[in-house]
Amino acid sequence: MLIFEEMLTRGHEQLTVLQHAPSGLKAVVAIHSTVLGPAIAGCRLRPYDEERALRDALAISESITFKAALAGLNYGGGACVLLAPANGSEENHLREALFRSLGRQVRGLGQRLILTEDAGVTGQDIAFTAQETQATLGMHTDTPTVTAYGVYRGLKAAARTVLGSESLRGVRVAVLGVGSLGTALCRHLYREGARLTIADQRAGRAQALAEELGGNVKVVDVEDLLDAPCDVLSPCGFGHSIKYADVERLQCRMIAGGEHQPLSRRGEQAVKEAGIAYVPDYAINAAGLISVATGISADQAAEQVYQTVLHICTLAQQNSKPIHVVARRLAERRIELIGSLARPVV
Repeated sequence: MLIFEEMLTRGHEQLTVLQHAPSGLKAVVAIHSTVLGPAIAGCRLRPYDEERALRDALAISESITFKAALAGLNYGGGACVLLAPANGSEENHLREALFRSLGRQVRGLGQRLILTEDAGVTGQDIAFTAQETQATLGMHTDTPTVTAYGVYRGLKAAARTVLGSESLRGVRVAVLGVGSLGTALCRHLYREGARLTIADQRAGRAQALAEELGGNVKVVDVEDLLDAPCDVLSPCGFGHSIKYADVERLQCRMIAGGEHQPLSRRGEQAVKEAGIAYVPDYAINAAGLISVATGISADQAAEQVYQTVLHICTLAQQNSKPIHVVARRLAERRIELIGSLARPVV
C-alpha cells in the first residue's frame, strides 16, 4: 500500500500512528478534512492487521467527511482504528489504561480531532478517554441503536424512488452482519413485515436473532448471502463487504446499509453498470453522528436522514444520475462552498 499516494488520491490532511506498549495501544488516526470544522473520529477496536487498519482509517475518515457535510454539520471527517491488543483488554483496568492512553496521545492533535464511539467501542471507553482529553463526544448516546433507526428510515426514503413505495412490507431484505446495528435494523424491518435473509461471521448470532424474531427470517452462510435473491442488500459489517469481483453475483435492486464503505470506487462503478442503486453509507447511516453532534433525539436524527436520502434520490431520479454520484457531489459542493468563505477573525 502506497500511503502517500492513497492520501493524495482521497485528499487526506493527516495520518498518525500511536503506540503505548504498557497498555497495548496500537492505533491509526486519520484526519481527512477539517474544512467544515474539527474532524469527528469514530473509534473502532478490532483484531486488525496493520495494512487493513491503515486502509480502514483512510476510508472511514473520508466517509465521515461526506456524512457530516450532507448532514449540515460543522465538522470534518476522521477515524481512529485501534488494533485489538494481545492482552485482550477485557479486564476493566486494562480497558481503562488503553483508552486513557489513547486520550493522552491524541491531545497532541489539539482541536483538530474529536473522538466518539464506533464498532467494538462503548460509551464507557469514551468516558475513559475523556479523562485525558476534552475532545470527545457521544459517551451518553446509544450510537448503534440511533444509527440503525436512521438506516431503517433511510431505507424507506430510498424505497420510494427505487422500489416505487416506501412500504417495506413483503420487501426482501438481505442483511449482512447482525451485530448491534444490524440486529436493531432487523428488528425494525421485521416489525414492518419485511422478508429477511440474514448472515453473520458468527453463525450462532444470526441463528439466535432468527429464533428471536420468528417467521419470515432465513439464515444463510456469509459466503452465500451475496447470491441471495432480494430487493435490498443491506451490508452492516465492518467495511468492504462487497468486493469488486462479487458484484456480478448480486441479485438485488438496491444496496443500502449501515456499514462504512461496503464498496470500493471500482465496486461503485460496477454496481452502476449492473443497474443496481447504491445509497452510500454517508447518506444513510448518519443518524448516530447527527445525534451525537447536536444532541437531538433519535427520532429527530432519523427524520433528518429520511429527508436527506429522499432529497438525494429524488434529484438522482430527476437528473437520471446514480444515487451515490449525486450524494457525493452534494457533499463535495457544501465543502467547496463553506471552504471558500474567509476564516472568521478571532
